[in-house]
Amino acid sequence: MRLPSASLLLAGWLAAQSTVTVAQLEQFVRSSIELRHPDRKVAEYVKKLKLSERLEERTIIELQAAGAGPRTVEALRTLQQASRHLPPARRETFSPEPPAIPPPSRVEQLRILESVRDYALNYVRRLPDFICTQVTRRYVDPTGLEFWQQQDTLTARLTYFEQKEEYKLLLVNGVLTNQPYESLGGATSTGEFGSLMREIFEPATETAFRWERWATLRGRRVHVFSYRVEQPRSKWRVSYERTQEITPAYQGLIYVDSGTLMVMRITLEAVEIPPSFPIQQASTVLDYDYTNIGGREYMLPLRAVVRMRRGKFLTKNEVEFRLYRKFEAEATITFDTPEPLPEEKVVEQPAKP
Repeated sequence: MRLPSASLLLAGWLAAQSTVTVAQLEQFVRSSIELRHPDRKVAEYVKKLKLSERLEERTIIELQAAGAGPRTVEALRTLQQASRHLPPARRETFSPEPPAIPPPSRVEQLRILESVRDYALNYVRRLPDFICTQVTRRYVDPTGLEFWQQQDTLTARLTYFEQKEEYKLLLVNGVLTNQPYESLGGATSTGEFGSLMREIFEPATETAFRWERWATLRGRRVHVFSYRVEQPRSKWRVSYERTQEITPAYQGLIYVDSGTLMVMRITLEAVEIPPSFPIQQASTVLDYDYTNIGGREYMLPLRAVVRMRRGKFLTKNEVEFRLYRKFEAEATITFDTPEPLPEEKVVEQPAKP
């Protein structure tokens, strides 16, 4: 796949400079995201650059939220480390146009966070009993270049009754199975039904929050907050082949519906992973959406994307939660695997005035 000529000129011009500013770097990455350039290609160009200013963590988080791929983010973190002793970026030189929508005041931000905290801590208690279909599509890439190979598709019935989750594996690659869900090998994930959100907002976690921007997600205007959880207070476990396990620090973004103050997306990425641990990168993006069950609307998990890297070996799980319905003891088991969600359901859009 070739880059369009305009982007080639920009990338070539950047590579020809002895040093570039953070604003120039940001312009190139955002342009590449909009033009859907391959992550590995963008990362190759980023690796050739040398900065004249310090690359801050905030810029990397914003580019990742805008759609920068894992290899690009890894290249940006290498630049960040190399630029740590440089002067701060002069953002005013290449600053974007002032936002059309003013940010909420600091007092309002604190009020929003307190409301979201109450929502997160009581989320599980407010859920109804239900049944849904969980579809997990698992991918691997031994090259590290994001040439994904689908490993398998798992279809399970998820029963949520009296605040407890129970999984019944129905299909593996479309074939009926009696294999226990717990016996599956490969990468799996948990925490979609409230525990992850609760841990971030637990007062004892002492999470640091900061309002970042407005955005649009699934047609709704949202507040986007960044956050960070330090390692001593982290409860997020990353395991390798069930023989080694760490509890790393992590950071990410929280997307909050500005109308209802419900959480619509959580992203998290492990940071400061010990060099001796086999997994060097681990991240999760968890989306929630409004779902009607028994005539009432609830905010329930929509999709989770879990990614890990061990050396060059990449794994990716795309987990979707579909066909929600009210729990009944005699509920019919569905032996169908729904088609993947359309991209517009999970892609962030700019905020509209």
